[in-house]
Amino acid sequence: MASRHFETAVVALPRLIVGVAIFVSIGLNFANIAGRYVFSSPIVWAEEILDYLMVWSVFLAAVLVTWEGRHIKMDLLSVMLPSPLKEICNCVAAALLAAVCTFMIWQSWTMTSLAWRMDQRSLAANVPMVYAHAGVLLGFAGMLLAVLLRFRAYVVNAFGSETEAVQKQVTETFGTFD
Repeated sequence: MASRHFETAVVALPRLIVGVAIFVSIGLNFANIAGRYVFSSPIVWAEEILDYLMVWSVFLAAVLVTWEGRHIKMDLLSVMLPSPLKEICNCVAAALLAAVCTFMIWQSWTMTSLAWRMDQRSLAANVPMVYAHAGVLLGFAGMLLAVLLRFRAYVVNAFGSETEAVQKQVTETFGTFD
């Protein structure tokens, strides 16, 4: 039961943050447009904050994409493999995804901690850059967590495949090509 709540949090928290970031972005963009064209006084720091909100939105939404197994896949050949080879291929792909996430966590931790130690700040908004870098760090950490929690689903391809869906649709429409 506790693991179910944990899994729900893995999905709910990024979804909430992405939703809030998008709404704040829309509001800030609208305010900047009104300030620029109606009042001839743009919000100088708005573009910078919008960039940071976009970084957070993209990398945290990647957690949701990873959870649902909806990353773009080049699986044209792997879906045609017989059963044990298909699962081995999926296992290797999931392990590589976890390895890439681990590498990126390490790299983004280096950048985030460097921005923290140097107290690096953005030019227009004077926001600590650690916040922008933390979005990348948290995104890859969430992706790693998602792929590890759903590793078995990745191996058995429980998410389905666009290639398989297209193959099924073609077969239903035109029959088999024997």
